[in-house]
Amino acid sequence: MKDKNENAVSIIGGADGPTSVFTADGEGKKSLKLRAQNHIHRYKYELAEKKITAGTHTLDELITYAGQKYDLVEVNPDEVQYIEQRKELKESLILQHKPELLGEMKDIAAPDFSSEASVKEFLYKLQARSEMIAEMPDHVIPMDFHLYEIRIDEDSLEMEIDYIWNIFSISCSGNRKTMRQFQKISRDLYLYYGVHEEDIREKTQRYRALAAALSE
Repeated sequence: MKDKNENAVSIIGGADGPTSVFTADGEGKKSLKLRAQNHIHRYKYELAEKKITAGTHTLDELITYAGQKYDLVEVNPDEVQYIEQRKELKESLILQHKPELLGEMKDIAAPDFSSEASVKEFLYKLQARSEMIAEMPDHVIPMDFHLYEIRIDEDSLEMEIDYIWNIFSISCSGNRKTMRQFQKISRDLYLYYGVHEEDIREKTQRYRALAAALSE
């Protein structure tokens, strides 16, 4: 996903799916190019899978490794970026593990992208659901969330960790030169965290995250 700077690029981890789908769908003239890119991505992903072998480190070991090698620092819980990232993760966890708490809002049908009114209604429902989840007490979905950051000049790589749910994910943004550096760091960190034999056999989220990082 690109930001307002045409030379800037962002890779986002988290509950950003519906917006990403809408953005991609709006680029109708690029559909052929997108299909080609998707084909290339699948090919790279399959090659990456063949390189994966079992071997793991704990989340604590990962944080220590990243701190020593890349000057990783923890983001203060009072910072806006921490608050927003935690909110997004809480929403994702509720949708995955406690959807019954959302009633009719647990399933929001995709809009008719050719209708502006339909898209607006869809986005309104997404926002309403986010606000509903934000108001739920923390004990509904216990979390032990931490956000870390690696900075290169004005650009940053963010690393989300949750110890209760064994979550490790990376998002980053910056100019193209910095993004290449962040992609190398991301691959290194996902490789260090690694996967178990069970992850490979079951193709778990941990396995898919590593394969995706290696295929970039």
